[in-house]
Amino acid sequence: MLIKVGYEISFLSPQPTPMVLMLYLHPTRASTTLKADNLLITPTTPVLQHYDMFGNLCGRIVAPTGSILFHDEAVVDDCGLPDLQAPDAAQTEVQDLPPDVLPYLLASRYCEVDSELKDIAWKLFGETAPGWTRVQAICDFVHNHIKFDYMQARSTRTALDAYREQVGVCRDYMHLAVTFCRACNIPARYCTGYLGDIGVPAVASPMDFSAWFEAYLDGEWYAFDARNNTPRIGRVLMARGRDAADVALTTSFGPNELQSFRVWAKEVG
Repeated sequence: MLIKVGYEISFLSPQPTPMVLMLYLHPTRASTTLKADNLLITPTTPVLQHYDMFGNLCGRIVAPTGSILFHDEAVVDDCGLPDLQAPDAAQTEVQDLPPDVLPYLLASRYCEVDSELKDIAWKLFGETAPGWTRVQAICDFVHNHIKFDYMQARSTRTALDAYREQVGVCRDYMHLAVTFCRACNIPARYCTGYLGDIGVPAVASPMDFSAWFEAYLDGEWYAFDARNNTPRIGRVLMARGRDAADVALTTSFGPNELQSFRVWAKEVG
């Protein structure tokens, strides 16, 4: 299955503004990319690329005064299968986890494992079987606990806020699910990328980038999605991290204003 993904995003800056961009496909997608992504910036602006501590490809620019437009499009070859299911996947004991996995058990900016959510997690999920069954129980709870409302999106909402307010967007579902997983000693990491309406009824609202998370079970990372709570086809990864703070698609070090935003991901063959 071929999937065309891309975006067109513009900002207005009152002064030259340094920015870090995480607008590329994840390096692990390189072998399945038929038409590589090629970030185009108008007006033409030099980009310095680097990899961050999580292995994500980033770009650094200084946006000029005035409008700046980012455009990119790629074609990826996808297996066309829903998210891999492994219901017998076991939970690894903390003392046996690889060192590079341990950070995904800790509290982070939006995932307050060291808050009251830890006790709540054990009360809610302590009686479930460890491993895949427990992660799925967490997804089931979060899916039913939070009401999706794009109009109430808030960049400062944490997992604890989402639990209390019971409203949010996809990132809030994932932050709460990630926090519950970590509280139950299951490493979990936040993911962002494209997820088009492939294999499901099309949604009338404009498309946005999507969030999901990965849980570490039986030595492997598996994708879970507490918002949709069903295996989906065609996830195209852009970045991974501890939470949304690590995978912001654009970070501006100065004032600017979002002018336009368009994202697409559709099957083309």
